[in-house]
Amino acid sequence: MESHISEFHKIRAEKIGDVNLKDILKRKNPYLFKAKNCNSADALVRGIVDSYISSQEETLFGNWLEQFAIYICACVYGGKKSTTKGIDLEFSKDGTRFIVSIKSGPNWGNSGQIREMKEDFTNAKRALRTSGGRENMVAVNGCCYGKDDRPDKGTYYKYCGQDFWYFISGEKNLYLDIVEPLGTKAKERNDEYQKTYDSMINRLLRDFIAEFCISDGTIDWDKLVKFNSKAMRDNHVL
Repeated sequence: MESHISEFHKIRAEKIGDVNLKDILKRKNPYLFKAKNCNSADALVRGIVDSYISSQEETLFGNWLEQFAIYICACVYGGKKSTTKGIDLEFSKDGTRFIVSIKSGPNWGNSGQIREMKEDFTNAKRALRTSGGRENMVAVNGCCYGKDDRPDKGTYYKYCGQDFWYFISGEKNLYLDIVEPLGTKAKERNDEYQKTYDSMINRLLRDFIAEFCISDGTIDWDKLVKFNSKAMRDNHVL
């Protein structure tokens, strides 16, 4: 497990090392920061960067948890990463073939995304039967954290938190057992991460001041908003 955790920290550090100021400025709402009366270049840069990093890390850790769940299931039940669209994990247990779509938490999608997942389950079952699979097939939406007290959704099951980790491992307390190893050498790695983060902030702040501040240090809001939102065409009539 420690090697899997090390990989997460490695990718996490690499991601912030590659942050580009103009790329993230294009993705964030400059009006929000002006409405919050944010007139410090340092505060604005940190606010934009921290919001971006938080979103990136949530996605990164979600992907890491998915891979870790597949690894656990492979060790216990011979599970494997699925090659079928919309399916993350396949494994057999007690004469049943399970096809699993893994999400981080229980509130992961809107009605359209849930409908798409159900269609993926239907298509996956059809494909597996066509390829000669004769086992009883059960579709599962597995969520790495959270709760759902009504797991039977009719055409599929939804297992969250403890139920999910028990489902893929047969260990009732695995959801607790994985907490401690996640902190293995975390302080050491976070210290390394902080050095990379501080260097990145210094670099982006330098670039922001040079590009979007006037000579007295005041933020040039017109220039910033134009960079973020000005139309590239000459004719603005839609």
